[in-house]
Amino acid sequence: MKVLHLLKTAVGAKWALNQIKELVKNGVEVHVAMPQGPMNEGYEKLGVSVHIMQPELSFRHPVQTLSRARALHQLVDELVPDLIHSHFVSASLLMRLALRKTTIPRIFQVPGPLHLEHKVFRNLEIASSNKQDNWLASCKWTQQRYIQSGIEPQRTGLAYYGVPPAVFTQPPPGELRLKQQLGMHEEDLLIGMVAYFYAPKRLLGQTRGLKGHEDLIDALALVRKEYPQARCVFVGGPWENAQGYYQQVQDYAAGKVGDAAVFLGTRSDVPQLYPQFDLAVHPSHSENVGGAVESLFAGVPTVTSNVGGFPDLIIEGQTGYLCPPKDPPALAAKIIQAWQHTDERQRRAEAGLKQVTELMNIEHNAVQVLDFYRHVLQQQSRDKA
Repeated sequence: MKVLHLLKTAVGAKWALNQIKELVKNGVEVHVAMPQGPMNEGYEKLGVSVHIMQPELSFRHPVQTLSRARALHQLVDELVPDLIHSHFVSASLLMRLALRKTTIPRIFQVPGPLHLEHKVFRNLEIASSNKQDNWLASCKWTQQRYIQSGIEPQRTGLAYYGVPPAVFTQPPPGELRLKQQLGMHEEDLLIGMVAYFYAPKRLLGQTRGLKGHEDLIDALALVRKEYPQARCVFVGGPWENAQGYYQQVQDYAAGKVGDAAVFLGTRSDVPQLYPQFDLAVHPSHSENVGGAVESLFAGVPTVTSNVGGFPDLIIEGQTGYLCPPKDPPALAAKIIQAWQHTDERQRRAEAGLKQVTELMNIEHNAVQVLDFYRHVLQQQSRDKA
């Protein structure tokens, strides 16, 4: 089976590399169309054929988009793949524009639900499709949203972007732990949030950042009324051009909770930081499964907002704590509930580790993708008969 994958970036998106590595192991001949960048080498080491181009539609540059569409059409004519698999909305739109008259089945694996949460963008994406298009969701919410929007269930599937479990360890002997560095006592509550800072997108009506940093700051202020020594570390820096927003959040935190919010910036030692958190909090406004994968793999009690794919991992009362999004009082209540019940908190963390280990198994997830490939090809054969 020959499959062409479309990736709009060669910086990051390691989840796609992890998936493709397993597909190659399963005997799939993989080609990738992507820009020039540092990730090219990783694909080439897997024996994947990398075709340098930008497979992304740009509304701002229509002439450039048409040129990209022609290049993609030419590449498909040369390769004649059995399937085309895109991983981003903009790549899927270019794929549909360039290949509208071809009969090669196309799959859009949806990495996040953001565009589906807004009716205009959801309808535009679906309207660009035709009978050759199929959707592979990476969380249950996404699959159900497409079905509710009128897509036939047989044209949808579910496959998580599995990850190889990281090795989460305590700091090396002799190195000060976070609580020591921050002048905290061991019995004081230390909350951790790991996420980049994404500036609000006014076009989508956002007034706060997508990851909910401000919500956690507001919740921390409420938590400190009961636990004055509680502190929160924010791990992650600004994404792309969000430096101004990053500073804005720091200023907001200083005014709201003083030095109780600590900004560590981008760090390379996240696997050593996670086990030092008493609680990991992911208060995103929109998310797939997000950072909950890491905190659960680290065995850290986890609190998330009830959005997107979080409920696939965080089952309230079993594997963690769920609260409504954009609701700091509810978030504070969950943090306090978790902190006040040590045995229950640990029980949920252990169950969460089991849940994420089963659900995000990268080898199993690759089989899910391969099964969907076969399903799509069989469906096409039936339609032609």
